[in-house]
Amino acid sequence: MTASKADLRRELLATRRARPDEARRADTTALVAGVPALLEGVDGAVALFVAVGGEPGGPALLDAVRVRGHRVLLPVVVGAAPLDWAEYTGVASLGPGPHGLLEPTGPRLGVGAIADAGLVVVPALAVDHRGVRLGRGGGHYDRSLPLAGPRTRLVALVGDDGLVRDDLPAEPHDVRVHAAWRPSSGVTWLAG
Repeated sequence: MTASKADLRRELLATRRARPDEARRADTTALVAGVPALLEGVDGAVALFVAVGGEPGGPALLDAVRVRGHRVLLPVVVGAAPLDWAEYTGVASLGPGPHGLLEPTGPRLGVGAIADAGLVVVPALAVDHRGVRLGRGGGHYDRSLPLAGPRTRLVALVGDDGLVRDDLPAEPHDVRVHAAWRPSSGVTWLAG
């Protein structure tokens, strides 16, 4: 793939923003239906995120994980440092954060809380067959994923067109994910 990360981000974000609301709702419904398969064999907390800017998912997805007995951790942005984490206990536990994000308003658990998660679902614009993830470019997950436990499953949540054939640009600090999760296809485990 010869395009730069910035060019790819612009292209993928434009495509994502152009999706009709009805298609986004259908994506969320499909993801919620896929939660039991996603959680198979997962012990411990599940780290998720609150969807923003046309990302797949949303509060219904968070609740679908929570009602299955998993503690849900959500990221809290703290500048250029690794993400802090706090527990999601329902939509009422969310408040405004930086960058137009919703964040949990409860007690902060620290950057090391990710180590206790059995599964970390990471936002992504695209992921390739090697597990290289293209995010929005803020670097928050690049600084946080190295803190995950050695047995933690890392899954990139992407749109249906987000698992790409060509190699994405990679840098030495990129932490590769183990799988791509797409609304219509479910979880695809990657060769890495």
